[in-house]
Amino acid sequence: MTYYFPPSGGAGVQRPLKWVRYFRETGIEPVVLTVRAGAYPALDASLQADVPVGTTVVRTRAPDPFGLYGRLTGRSRGEAVAARTGTVGQSRSLPERASRWARANLFVPDARVGWVPFAVRAAHRLYRETPVDAVLTTGPPHSAHLVGRALARRLGLPWIADLRDPWTDIHYTGALGRSAWAQRLDARLEASVLREASALITVTAPLQDAFAQKAGRPVALVRNGFDPADFPAVGPAPARGPFEVLYTGTLYDVPHGLLEALAWLRGEGVDVPLRIVGAAPEALVEAAARRGIADLVRFGPPVPHDEAVALMRAAALLLITVEAWSYAAGVVPGKTYEYLASGRPALGLGPADGDAAAVLRDTGGGTFRAPGDVDSIAAVLREHAAAWAAGTPRAGAPAEALAPYSRRVQTAAVARIVQDAVAAARGA
Repeated sequence: MTYYFPPSGGAGVQRPLKWVRYFRETGIEPVVLTVRAGAYPALDASLQADVPVGTTVVRTRAPDPFGLYGRLTGRSRGEAVAARTGTVGQSRSLPERASRWARANLFVPDARVGWVPFAVRAAHRLYRETPVDAVLTTGPPHSAHLVGRALARRLGLPWIADLRDPWTDIHYTGALGRSAWAQRLDARLEASVLREASALITVTAPLQDAFAQKAGRPVALVRNGFDPADFPAVGPAPARGPFEVLYTGTLYDVPHGLLEALAWLRGEGVDVPLRIVGAAPEALVEAAARRGIADLVRFGPPVPHDEAVALMRAAALLLITVEAWSYAAGVVPGKTYEYLASGRPALGLGPADGDAAAVLRDTGGGTFRAPGDVDSIAAVLREHAAAWAAGTPRAGAPAEALAPYSRRVQTAAVARIVQDAVAAARGA
């Protein structure tokens, strides 16, 4: 059960989509319950090709609070979806403040919670027609887990909850302006999911520890990854064209240290463009202009996944950012694994002792630097730019180091968790 499923694009769709693609190899026949037209951060119809022929996909209605939010505040629907994490700035207008208050206090645990009653009803109808052995929910949105909880309670089905992000500890919770009662409700919902699910899964070691401490029981670790089928015949890309740093996806914060490094290098006669294919905060343009490098920061719209992969494989240097959130050490952006699979090197900006840094270090796929260490960032950029110009671009992670991050391998791990939960429910 997932809110994000094709034609949804973005990072959240990849994990459930690849499970569906490979579950049959493990003996599991997936049945997908999702939304008919969700509030997606992006659309990518090309991902439909990854859904195996004959897979049952049931789509339900889902209220769209972001559409209403956009109409009230004068934003486009896409800006309204992005506003949930503060990527489009803050307005002091009355409609904006009222909408944010409603988002924080009337939609708990998240703005997609209106989907829950539709999903529960559809799941009951589906179960009468095609009984299933277990329920697997993945979030965010964590409201998806409330559907799993309802089915587990009413039908007695084993239920596995996959938590890809923190819940009550998510970085923007404090900025939402939630009332005390809304915070208590959110905490109760999280606790009930952690307590009642037959098994729990998460994506990084620090999140595994955090959820295990809250739940008072073990939590399985199944990382995000990449699909080898998306990266055939990976090899070092030859140096061609000008050197540039590539970022794909949504950039949530302005990387001030990186901009400072680009400005310093320009002063030394070395121009390093930063290309962002996706979305970025409005403040990034102003921050670059203030440093005299507005022409070095280039933007492109989101592209289908296969096009993004092609861009990664031809890149000189790929950029990973881990924002300064309270749980930053436990963040490994989903793009990290696809960056590694591209065979191109990555520069990460974030905590050097974090999980993302460990992944790059263990695979030899790149290096992490502190976001404010301008000298060190500039040194890495200069080294890669010189190697690119000389026709000897630095390589990324070797293919043999990436086996644990294969979506096929990870789907098998999830399948074992599901099968164990079913066996336990049957008393086997």
